[in-house]
Amino acid sequence: MQQLEALIAEASQLGNAAHEQEVARIMQICNACRYCEGFCAVFPAMTRRIAFSSADIHYLANLCHNCGACLHACQYAPPHDFGVNVPLAMARVRKDTYIEFAWPKALGVLYKTNGIAVALGSSVSIIAFFLLSLALNGNLLISITDGNFYEIFSHNTLAYIFGAVFVYALLALGIGLARFWREISPGQSSGAAAAEAAHDALTLKYLGGGHGEGCNNADDAFSLWRKRFHHFTFYGFMLCFAATSVATLYHYMLNLHAPYALTSLPVLLGTLGGVGLVIGPIGLLYLNLQRAPAHGDTTQQPMDRAFILLLLLISISGLALLAYRDTMYMPILLVVHLGFVMGFFLTMPYGKFAHGIYRSAALLKNAIEKRQKNTLQLGSD
Repeated sequence: MQQLEALIAEASQLGNAAHEQEVARIMQICNACRYCEGFCAVFPAMTRRIAFSSADIHYLANLCHNCGACLHACQYAPPHDFGVNVPLAMARVRKDTYIEFAWPKALGVLYKTNGIAVALGSSVSIIAFFLLSLALNGNLLISITDGNFYEIFSHNTLAYIFGAVFVYALLALGIGLARFWREISPGQSSGAAAAEAAHDALTLKYLGGGHGEGCNNADDAFSLWRKRFHHFTFYGFMLCFAATSVATLYHYMLNLHAPYALTSLPVLLGTLGGVGLVIGPIGLLYLNLQRAPAHGDTTQQPMDRAFILLLLLISISGLALLAYRDTMYMPILLVVHLGFVMGFFLTMPYGKFAHGIYRSAALLKNAIEKRQKNTLQLGSD
């Protein structure tokens, strides 16, 4: 594994260096212009520097929300000879950071080039394995008492399998985040900086554009729909996580075991989250398909769309499982839902989910940096 990671790192080094050099070149031009300084957090952070190290570039690339507004406002954008395209240059470096800080790195490279194939392939393989197990045990099409899925898989079986996968995903994401955080040298944090970063992340402040009218997607028209669909997706995910957490407390602390009534808190939270995870991903997928190529790196589309599709398939299969949990189709729907969930967790550290983790860290770095004295006196916050 170590030899493979060394070969991968060596092969990608030249490409990564070229992407970083392009960002450094563009930032030098932007630093002289300053027209976009009020658009987002990237440009004020840029003005605190006169040179751009690899760590600076990784930080700025993940601070960028890829809204596209600066591209349409830029007088030096293509076809100008300067060829300034901040969203594209930042997107390429962001992709490099996902791979560079991934653990294990070999899996990051695999997902980089085959996002949809890997994510959906993992899910389908898991589903096929579970279906075969049910068929061999004679539980593929049976009537279930009151929608109790523990008649199909015991609670301990599900807890051990998904607990192990979830811990692995957290470990991989944690190692990647620690590597990234260590490189960008955040300085001394504070409660105020953490609160500001949390606010900016949870409200998606920089998808609203510096003017408050939103960002660009297919053309130079401003829109808030990308921000809204992100909100549906994120808070839908958090509601589903809350449903699982409440169900865990019910099981272990209150000795209340699933299945739960349709009016129970876990089911209500899960249903609302599932609806959000249908609306949000459908909207984001549509916007991704409509997005202008100049607004980002088109080679990231497999990674982006795999993430969106998996979330959508998880939510649809989960809602279908709830609707048909008292029928003979429940075992099949349960297996399909669990397969998509496990496929999501397995690929979570190596795709689009990581951007939220790194971007939150970059927002914290920005909040910390704003509270430090600007010795260069090149820009204002």
